[in-house]
Amino acid sequence: MTDRVASTTAVLVCQGRAAAHGRLAADRFSDPVAERLLDPDERTVVEQVRAQRPPPGGAGRMAYELVRRTAVLMVPRTVAIDDALRDHGARQVVVLGAGLDARAWRMPELAHASVFEVDHPASQRDKRRRLGDLEPTAGQVVSVAVDLEHDPLPAALEACGFDPTLETTWVWEGVVPYLTSDAVAETVRALADLSAAGSRLVVNYQSRSVSASVLRRVMRVVLRLSRQEDPLAAEPWRSTWSSGAMRTLLTQRGFAPMSDADLITLGQGLELPHDADASLRNGRVAVAVRR
Repeated sequence: MTDRVASTTAVLVCQGRAAAHGRLAADRFSDPVAERLLDPDERTVVEQVRAQRPPPGGAGRMAYELVRRTAVLMVPRTVAIDDALRDHGARQVVVLGAGLDARAWRMPELAHASVFEVDHPASQRDKRRRLGDLEPTAGQVVSVAVDLEHDPLPAALEACGFDPTLETTWVWEGVVPYLTSDAVAETVRALADLSAAGSRLVVNYQSRSVSASVLRRVMRVVLRLSRQEDPLAAEPWRSTWSSGAMRTLLTQRGFAPMSDADLITLGQGLELPHDADASLRNGRVAVAVRR
């Protein structure tokens, strides 16, 4: 990201949620706000995926497949995190690396919660533009401008009214792989220091996967050969975690793991496409409670 350009990954995730809405696992997954947050040119490929009409040509087909696979990925990941939010029911929620996350605008369960959205200033400016006059379903939405690689989180949160004495649900989705392992560990330490007993951390992270790495390399080769821009080039993965390493990190920082499952397991019963496993293999969602 730069000071002028917001996260391309955030747009891709939003496209995936928009493509999945009403089409995949409709009885469990819903994000009616996602399409609203997309610009007209970003909706074209979403409409193609929803209609199951892949465009001809390598570059167009690659963009189509990227959004189609992202849509599949979003379903179990979103369902698991939404369920964790509902299960805890905290009146204070912090979304780390919020991007174009729409939970505060689509979840009635947050009507009595204050939702703090933490993200890079460029991403927050872009999101405000996209939201326009859309009213949140959350009781309150507070933007907190922080670059998690460089800025201290505690001071920024407390300056915006965050109360560390209240139980909090921390939602950390789609961010961990883009941070170094040191930055991840430092963030977990900061969250522990800010968390009252009983607070919960819901963290989505990626484990190492040969197939996922190969798929990303192939995509980049195809895009380069077709002289198309790589949407993920500016946001490379910087860390992956085994479930054991994540459990150790959380435990050392004062969080007691409650659950940790890969997206294939979380996707069971959601009637996802038959080729979904390739997209879900290395993603995980863990839930831990502050002791």
